[in-house]
Amino acid sequence: VFADRLRVLGPDHPDTLNTRANLAYRRGEAGYPAAAVAAFEEVFADRLRVLGPDHPDTLNTRANLAYRRGEAGCPAAAVAAFEEVFADRLRVLGPDHADTLTARANLAYWQMQLSNGTSA
Repeated sequence: VFADRLRVLGPDHPDTLNTRANLAYRRGEAGYPAAAVAAFEEVFADRLRVLGPDHPDTLNTRANLAYRRGEAGCPAAAVAAFEEVFADRLRVLGPDHADTLTARANLAYWQMQLSNGTSA
């Protein structure tokens, strides 16, 4: 699917970027958090360039990247990233939006992991 979307739609089309984000997510789900981090970093750079910092897809990519960093053994990086994601979602989406609440919950989760000296 990715190869076809890249060929037909181009690298910056939202559907191509979504496919890349899905592939990154699945790498993490398959137990390869470091590979997921690398893939999400690339998708984030492109979404930031194409969609801007406040687009929901860019914010979602940042959140996924933060979570996978924690899973890759870097809970401090996950905390720092979720502090920023939460602040931006709060500013862009408001305090009651589901994505804002999820970011706050993920921040608390990684703060707990960091204080316990563990990762997921």
